[in-house]
Amino acid sequence: MRDALQVTSEITAIGQGDRPKRVPEHVAIIMDGNGRWANQRGLPRTAGHRAGAKSVRAVVEESVRHGIGVLTLFAFSSENWRRPQSEVTVLMELFMSTLQVEVQRLVEHDVRLRVIGDLSAFSRRLQAQFRDAEAATGQNRGLTLQVAANYGGRWDVTQAVRAIARDVAAGQLAPEAIDEATVAARLSFPDVPDPDLFIRTGGEKRISNFLLWQSAYAELYFSDLMWPEFDADAFCAALNDFARRQRRFGLTSEQIAASANAVGG
Repeated sequence: MRDALQVTSEITAIGQGDRPKRVPEHVAIIMDGNGRWANQRGLPRTAGHRAGAKSVRAVVEESVRHGIGVLTLFAFSSENWRRPQSEVTVLMELFMSTLQVEVQRLVEHDVRLRVIGDLSAFSRRLQAQFRDAEAATGQNRGLTLQVAANYGGRWDVTQAVRAIARDVAAGQLAPEAIDEATVAARLSFPDVPDPDLFIRTGGEKRISNFLLWQSAYAELYFSDLMWPEFDADAFCAALNDFARRQRRFGLTSEQIAASANAVGG
C-alpha cells in the first residue's frame, strides 16, 4: 500500500499525447464482452476472442507508453472451463498462437511476461509454451505483464492458506505469528504492488473472483464497452478517471491535504 505522501502526488489529465505525472503502478483488467460483441454481429463467440487480442496489444502498448509498472489481465478464469468445449478449445489455441506471435514484440518493448494461476490443468505443450515465453522475457525490466490463466481469487487465497498450514505443521511458523503479511507473501505474485486500478469492460459491475485479496484498496472502473471495443483511447479515459480520484487509504481529506502541504513546504 502506498503511504499518504505518495497518494498526494500531482494529478494531471492523461491524453494520448501526454505522459502523465501520476499513473497507477498496477492496473488489473477483466476483459469481458468478447462473446457478446461477436453475438451482436452475428459471429461465433470465438470471433470475439480473436478480436479481443487487438485490444490486449493496444492496452499493453499504452501501459508501456505511460510507464505503468504492472498490468494483470484476466484471460481465463477457473470457472471458464464450464464453457462449451469448442470455445475452450479455441481459447487454448489462441493462447498458443498469441504467445508464438507476441513474444518477440514483448522483448522489443522490454516487457516481462508472467502467467499466474493453476497451470497444471493445461496441456503439457501449453505449459511448456508458458515457461518458454516467461524465460524469453525474463530479463526485461519494463512493464510486467501478468496473464491470469485458470486463476481464481478464492483459489489464490486457498493455496496460500495451505502453504501456511504446511509451515505450521512443520513447526516453521507459529500460529500467533500469522498476520496479513504472512498471507500476502504466499499469494501468486507477492513481489509486485497490489492493483491501484481495477478495470472491467462489458458493462458488468462485479469483480468475479479476480484478485480478491490484492484488490482490497483498488479503484474500480467499469466500462460499458465490450473488450474488443476497448482501445487506447478507452484505456486513457480509465487512466484519466483514476487520476482525478483522491486515494485516502482510511485517512480523511483533511489529513491528505495536510500531508500535501507538508511536502510542498
